[in-house]
Amino acid sequence: MDVIVIGGGIVGVATAYQLRAAGHRVCVVERHATVAQGATYGQGGTVLPTPLDVWFGPTFMASRHTAKNGVISKTGFNGPARQFVKQLAALQDPEAFGRQYARLRPLIELSRETMADMEARFGLEYEQANGLLYLVRSAQEWEQTQPALGLLRQYEVPHHVLSPAECAAFEHSVPTDPAFAGGVLFDHERTANCPLFAKLVKQTLDTEGSVQFMFGCEVSAIRLEGQRAAVELAPRPGAAPRSREVDVIHADAVVVAGGYGSLALLERLGLRLPLHPLRVHNLVAPIAHEECAPHVAIVDSVKRIAISRMNHRLRIAGGAVLQSAAQIDKPLGEALTKEALALLGQATHDWIPGAARISAALPWEGVKLLSPDGLPVIGNVLHPRLFVNVGLGPAGWGLACGSGKLIADLITGGTPDVPADTLAALRADRFQ
Repeated sequence: MDVIVIGGGIVGVATAYQLRAAGHRVCVVERHATVAQGATYGQGGTVLPTPLDVWFGPTFMASRHTAKNGVISKTGFNGPARQFVKQLAALQDPEAFGRQYARLRPLIELSRETMADMEARFGLEYEQANGLLYLVRSAQEWEQTQPALGLLRQYEVPHHVLSPAECAAFEHSVPTDPAFAGGVLFDHERTANCPLFAKLVKQTLDTEGSVQFMFGCEVSAIRLEGQRAAVELAPRPGAAPRSREVDVIHADAVVVAGGYGSLALLERLGLRLPLHPLRVHNLVAPIAHEECAPHVAIVDSVKRIAISRMNHRLRIAGGAVLQSAAQIDKPLGEALTKEALALLGQATHDWIPGAARISAALPWEGVKLLSPDGLPVIGNVLHPRLFVNVGLGPAGWGLACGSGKLIADLITGGTPDVPADTLAALRADRFQ
């Protein structure tokens, strides 16, 4: 089949790879000049999410104080934004959290297997590093993490619960003063460079000549015609005047994997997904003192700030800002940007003091989509030939490899490698 993938971020590239592996002819349409230039460019290093850092559950937005939960809520919330927060708050109940994570876990494991296959097949090297140390500040926050620790035991996920002294003994950069509650070590979970991974996968597809990439092209509309589909391309900026004919690319199927930009395309077709845009930030800072730098990634499990080392620099990701969707296309404002970046700088100072030169750090801001039930939207919508792969959120970019495999299975007509209840929980019609 001929398949068009809208979006050249990690989700679009991973989907294109899986579609090509399934024998389809693929065209990726991306508005930027190359892959991994949007939200993918600023991805945190954590490859796959654990129960401690999924963006829902007992520790997510459990406090209204931004200094405690790591999410800044901009004033001026409208009804949809308040409703979104209310729906996510329902998953703070430990039983609801456990049920929802159980639905997500098969996608996590499928992603792990899919990535391992890709690495083995092509020998990809994208700054992978083993080891994640999740740290918790207060006794109250430690209590809030107990449902997540219960899920780790339930699913027999290899991990070690550490006292503050054991954390400091394992990771010399973590100070024991001021006191904190404890930590959880994952020996085998990884961090890696997501933009580099996306570019390497693109290179393998270029080498095989199996996938066409159309850069600098923006999709203005999707057409659904009988048993086929098509996309309309907007005129390129600065293009010479031309006839009123619209550039149209026809295909047997279309996959919408364009992140935040996907929402408007789907709304024009009559599908309004209740996904909420979330501004996230990161800092890439040079290492100030080698003896202070961590040898494993550090994650503030309540503020959801991840600090991962990549060669001679540290990537500090998090600093989320939640606001009305109507405001997301406008500049955030200097004060809020400073507040978000200050969260990242403070977390670095608290957990690995002296390790990073924050004054020389390069900031980044982008938009990711978060669903009101914490799960992505993956599957067929509106028409037999239209598919979506969006809303994977900030936790774990490796999920894109599993979601791409699901999409390829659905388009090919094969049986997806996840249970039926997981597949149903990922479908768009769950919101109806």
